[in-house]
Amino acid sequence: MSMTVNAAGKVNLRTPEVMSLVQAQVESHYRSPIVEYLRHTRMPLSSAGLTVKLAKAFGFCYGVERAIDLAYAAAKVFKDKNIYLLGEIIHNPEVNDQLRGMNIKQLKEVNGTYQLDDLKKDDVVIVPAFGAEVKVMNRLKEIGCQLVDTTCGDVMTVWKRVRQYTREGVTSIIHGKAWHEETKATSSRAISENGSSHYLVVFTLAETDYVCDYIRNGGNKEEFLKKFAGAYSHDFDPDKHLAAVGVANQTTMMRNETEEVQRRIKQAIVDRFGEAEVGNHFRYFDTICGATQERQDALNQLLDFEKMDLLIVVGGYNSSNTSHLAEMGEAKLPTYFIKNSEKLISPQKISHWNQHENHEVFTENWLPDGNVVVGITAGASCPNNLIEETIHRLFEFRGIEVENLLPADYKEAAGLNAPKDKPPGH
Repeated sequence: MSMTVNAAGKVNLRTPEVMSLVQAQVESHYRSPIVEYLRHTRMPLSSAGLTVKLAKAFGFCYGVERAIDLAYAAAKVFKDKNIYLLGEIIHNPEVNDQLRGMNIKQLKEVNGTYQLDDLKKDDVVIVPAFGAEVKVMNRLKEIGCQLVDTTCGDVMTVWKRVRQYTREGVTSIIHGKAWHEETKATSSRAISENGSSHYLVVFTLAETDYVCDYIRNGGNKEEFLKKFAGAYSHDFDPDKHLAAVGVANQTTMMRNETEEVQRRIKQAIVDRFGEAEVGNHFRYFDTICGATQERQDALNQLLDFEKMDLLIVVGGYNSSNTSHLAEMGEAKLPTYFIKNSEKLISPQKISHWNQHENHEVFTENWLPDGNVVVGITAGASCPNNLIEETIHRLFEFRGIEVENLLPADYKEAAGLNAPKDKPPGH
């Protein structure tokens, strides 16, 4: 079976021969003819007083599809080897469960560090779509592991920017979640080998304002370092390292919030050094993921121009881009963030994720009787089959089989009358 391995030990599995082997398997696990029909027609489904409307863009993005393809390919090509995955391939529990069912072992973090010492030369390690920290990649190369790198291209674009900041001696201010795998990977690339460059991660606009005030006026360094503990580089000194900064971001953040972070920090630099000097003290590049933005724009359109009674957001609870979709919904109407259709317990009871309290909660009488319009969207790490199952469940509450709402010729062409292949472990 054809594949290539480069000098860094990275394996290229995206050859026509390998991809043809995995395509049918991937489609059988994640494809949804019902969702494809709704995406193509852009029409709602209505029956028995229930109307379901999908956002124009939702679900798997190209980067996620590529990562999953490569993981499935690794399982086929390296059947006789130990295959390991750094953490999760993407932030979706069903997808990660399926990979475990294909004998891909998950390397977990202990106190923020992956346990790599038991790995052996020629073990296969899959790097997830978020990427991995420099120290982790270096250790894997040192061991001699074969690497299947699924890092998203949009993430690597951010790395390119922070490396540029590093070469220019500029501190990277990263808008993101300091604990998130992607931001940790990005932060590690904002540090030069001699330790002359630094990074700081800000999560909220309130944190941004605190940093801006420090840029303008200075402050209590000890208090600053305590406030941002775990979110800055070794030996970071706000008195020294906020004089020249470049803004970057975790690709799945909200564009308008990242732009506001950039605007506020730039203004603080102008206030301190003057407009004429801003080019010597400030850098910024737009590095928001296109797929993330597309899904946010599509949801905005749904919220602004469609009449809905409630919104369901489907996806992994630790998915950053999905959580932002839920935030957008919450600002406009009742919104329920669920990881799968099993959370739709009954028309009277739903279990959903409360982002403010970081746990699942129950809501009673969430689905009104009579005429009701439900909007649905999903994060970039959510497969279509989970969206389909959610639609099925909603119509089941009204005694309706979704397939009966589709044209007969489409059902026949899509094979909806044939038994459906179930993913491993289901």
